Amino acid sequence: MKRILVVGGNGQLGHCLQKLAPKYHDIFDFNFTGSDALNITDKAQIEKEFEEYQPDFVINASAYTAVDLAEKEEEKAFAVNAIGVGNLAEVSKEHNAILIHVSTDYVFDGETNLSYSEDDFTDPIGVYGASKRKGEELALENNPETVILRTSWLYSEFNKNFVKTMLHLFNVKDELGIVGDQHGQPTNANDLAEAIMDIIQAENKKFGIYHFSNYPETTWFDFANKIKEFSDSNVVLKSITTEEFPTPAKRPKRSTMSLDKIEKDYNIEPKHWENSLQDCVEILKITNA
Repeated sequence: MKRILVVGGNGQLGHCLQKLAPKYHDIFDFNFTGSDALNITDKAQIEKEFEEYQPDFVINASAYTAVDLAEKEEEKAFAVNAIGVGNLAEVSKEHNAILIHVSTDYVFDGETNLSYSEDDFTDPIGVYGASKRKGEELALENNPETVILRTSWLYSEFNKNFVKTMLHLFNVKDELGIVGDQHGQPTNANDLAEAIMDIIQAENKKFGIYHFSNYPETTWFDFANKIKEFSDSNVVLKSITTEEFPTPAKRPKRSTMSLDKIEKDYNIEPKHWENSLQDCVEILKITNA
């Protein structure tokens, strides 16, 4: 039985993988670790974990994701998103384990009207994006048998995310202003978890950088409007500009990503974001009832 070590098992992607794991109980053994149990900035801890568990695959679902706070905590962001990833990749290679690492659309500056391909030039405009880009570089340098999945606007029924925040605000606010001039692709973390398992099971693996999200592109305002529709909320939503909602960290204006490569190499067909969003909202309706 192949063994899968999931680093960041308590995050929303980690929770989605936990939900999916019973489906594979007869072919994979999973070991979920949180940051409290495995600090990836400590290489000795990683080596001990690998020696004890001997994983065949490692899914790195851990990250420093506080985009705005990263502007003040640059050293901490790079420690987790870059140095820690490099450590994980290096030890994975030493133990002949394949690494699946999750990255972000924030490695791009967003100054384009086109969808980014995996080969396009990266130019992060904030500390978070820069730390994630450095993590990509170290992962591939330290373990060529690495699959990097850049994703975007991740949400699920677990942990804190845009969908759950909106649903909460819909219950306590009569009117909300939502940014309408930033474009991207919402991604249900459950779909990302399934894509990761498809890659792990693929017979002919190809390594390197891939993009995965739901499709097509939308704006935060239109995303929020669909959440409103699916949740039957009466809240009034108004479209505002990025300038009207300043944040410590700049966000890419248009960070949409081409999904052709992952469809071609792994036969993974991403779902329409509206369908995946509706699934999530329905689950949250039940759990919050």
